[in-house]
Amino acid sequence: MLPKSIQKSKLSTSRNEHLKSLPTLYAVSINTITQKAIDLNNFKGKHVLIVNVASKCGFTPQYKDLQALYEQYKEKLVIIGVPCNQFGGQESGTPEDINAFCELNYGVTFLVTEKIDVKGKNQHPLYQWLTNKEENGVKSSSVKWNFQKYLIDPEGQLIDYFYTLTKPSSSKITKYLK
Repeated sequence: MLPKSIQKSKLSTSRNEHLKSLPTLYAVSINTITQKAIDLNNFKGKHVLIVNVASKCGFTPQYKDLQALYEQYKEKLVIIGVPCNQFGGQESGTPEDINAFCELNYGVTFLVTEKIDVKGKNQHPLYQWLTNKEENGVKSSSVKWNFQKYLIDPEGQLIDYFYTLTKPSSSKITKYLK
């Protein structure tokens, strides 16, 4: 039998090889809030934090924290806000309404996408990848509420997800950015 350190090393190598055989975040297509295609390949080499957002939610003030996190780490972090109206109808606005709300109320300069479904039969391919271990190779999850966060590594692989109550500035997230 192999020593545990070698067994662990082989498991780690096997896991890395398995992840390399799966599609990365960069294989997904999504548009900006103004319907321009986003080339996620442009974010290779940076962490990406994807957050489903809503304008009329008790957690909406997290926009301020997301913007602060983006400003602090923008050399190595991309934040993508993904409007979704599936939780209490809290993002019912038009793209123009959402864009104006984010800019005027929170000074958002990070990327905001088109409004999509993050769960259910019309789940967008981005969230199919984020929430399905068979696609991301790491773990499955379900989106529980607005402002759930998914952190992607600089190679386009899922690191982990964080529920709504985890603040953007939490060490659970920032430890990967230091």
